[in-house]
Amino acid sequence: MRRIGVFVCHCGTNIAATVDVKKVAETLQNEPGVVYSTDYMFMCSGAGQKLVQEKIKEENLSGVVVCSCSPRMHEKTFRKAAQEAGLNPYLVECANIREQCAWVHKDMAQATEKAVALGRAAIAKVNLNTPLQDGESPVEKRALVIGGGIAGMQAALDIAEAGFPVDIVEKSTTIGGTMAKLDKTFPTLDCASCIMTPRMVECAQHPNINIISFAEVQKVSGFVGNFIVEINKKARFVDEDKCTGCGACIEKCPQHNVLDAFNENLANRKAINIPFAQAIPNVAAIDKNSCLKLTKGVCGICEKVCPSNAIDYTQKDELIEKKYGAIVMSTGFKPIKVDKFEEFGYSQSKDVITSLELERLMNAAGPTGGTLLRPSDGKHPKTIVFQSCVGSRDTSCRGKEYCSKICCMYTAKHAMMIREKYPDTDVYVFYIDVRAPGKAFDEFYRRAVERYNVHYIKGSIGKVVPSSDGTLKIQASDLLMNKQLHIDADLVVLAAAMEPDPTAQSVATMLNASIDTNGFMVEAHPKLRPVESPTAGVFLAGTCAGPRDIPETVCMASGAAAKVLGLLSKDKLATNPCVAESDEMKCNGCGACANVCPAGAITYEEKEFRGPNRTTIIRRVSQVNPAVCLGCGACTVACPSGAMDLKGFSNKQIMAEVDQLCL
Repeated sequence: MRRIGVFVCHCGTNIAATVDVKKVAETLQNEPGVVYSTDYMFMCSGAGQKLVQEKIKEENLSGVVVCSCSPRMHEKTFRKAAQEAGLNPYLVECANIREQCAWVHKDMAQATEKAVALGRAAIAKVNLNTPLQDGESPVEKRALVIGGGIAGMQAALDIAEAGFPVDIVEKSTTIGGTMAKLDKTFPTLDCASCIMTPRMVECAQHPNINIISFAEVQKVSGFVGNFIVEINKKARFVDEDKCTGCGACIEKCPQHNVLDAFNENLANRKAINIPFAQAIPNVAAIDKNSCLKLTKGVCGICEKVCPSNAIDYTQKDELIEKKYGAIVMSTGFKPIKVDKFEEFGYSQSKDVITSLELERLMNAAGPTGGTLLRPSDGKHPKTIVFQSCVGSRDTSCRGKEYCSKICCMYTAKHAMMIREKYPDTDVYVFYIDVRAPGKAFDEFYRRAVERYNVHYIKGSIGKVVPSSDGTLKIQASDLLMNKQLHIDADLVVLAAAMEPDPTAQSVATMLNASIDTNGFMVEAHPKLRPVESPTAGVFLAGTCAGPRDIPETVCMASGAAAKVLGLLSKDKLATNPCVAESDEMKCNGCGACANVCPAGAITYEEKEFRGPNRTTIIRRVSQVNPAVCLGCGACTVACPSGAMDLKGFSNKQIMAEVDQLCL
């Protein structure tokens, strides 16, 4: 029986307001093995940790139970304090009497009774705990950044500037992301390309950065410090080392009716193209689904006119395998599809467009050369109506419940840009309410109303109907005036919600990283660890973790880079000793554990065993790689013979806790 010390935390009034902490401490004093029990206002404070350390030495404690908040918050804190006092850190248990008790109960008697039960369960487990020692694993001093938008570039540059090599994997043929499509940025209205393209050039020219464009991560294995990543680099059918980006192939290509995704399908492009003039790498790529040579075996003009002999129709996808110490997720976002919102008529009229489509129409490098023209007839629109929050703050199954955060500001930006360039154009903005929480954001919004005379109307569009004369008949509501409005508009712009890029979910699955119900990556802790994922060694940057603007995205990317540098600066990492282990005498080699292992940590070996009458029996038994094991416990649940167990959370320990809770 261990000599156990119990420490019950008040947590200010977080726990003490609902739980009688003194009674909990007094009751647990009588549990078998408990030689010391007390309560304290803040156990996680320096004084609280010092109290634990003093009692470990004074009472010769061989086990510690701290009844406080979630182990996710302070388990490391108390384990470190115990270790400094000479006690093995894995002989410390935390009973969660805040989130699982005080915060979910109103009746003090009931909450106190439950707190005692949780404390007893922790005491029962610590009596069975065994000292564990952290292992060590080397660190591969190279980082991978998935996604080459502004977040990915910022993270890569910060890591590279510190002297570590970085690979950027970008699924498009060029880095730049969504920001490369923008005309201007709020609230300064500076040119997006002017601040974006120098950053792209920095990435391309930095000796520590390797850009792998037109590629996707296909498989990830390994663990923090030692990730093994397979990257599928798609065939461009153009040799990147030979292509100079001269554009001769694009000029002569006869296949010119391919929808241009970079211009939001508002224009056509050639079957071979470079997305935009400042693309990095500035290398052409052939669309294999549109190229006449690749689909029908005819044409081949681009190969004939290329002065560098860069065209290679035989090029195949290339599989690249590399090791990385850390991974940064910066997979970005996509606007929600607005055709599901039938009331706005997006599928019925070319003159109903999204805000990102408007960006391309107003961009000097866009399909109209920066002149705002109606997509249907090429005429200048005289009346433009914006609808905010399309798909955002929507509790129906069509949209998203969250606020997309940037829509109010980019709508104000568009309204001002139109009014400044075309003073004869009337601009209406229908909104739920205006959210402008950033630096100089509210002043920016007021400038649109007061200086540029944009008509802001609290309400929403009810119906958009295309008419025979080319205008859009709009029926809308004005909630402040309590009346219905009828507006004849030439152009309707929908501020579409921001949602995660569709590729984020598959990448998250490979990385064993968590995603929330909306598809965004989940932080290890939303306040204290906002750039870390729950998977060690995987960090988050930008809109893959939630809606945010460019300054926030850049800040988050630099924060993720700082965490990566902290990891890569170490030669070795301590590994979690709470990993699975197999009892070879019980294992029947069925394979159930390997089938459910998310990390691929379990393999099988043929081993010799001594059978009856000293005969030799060869059996197939499981082997666990402790460096790869995540300690999730899935294998222990799946094992039909009970051969698989988890150190620190063994079946015996868990059942001891359950028995106490069921008393």
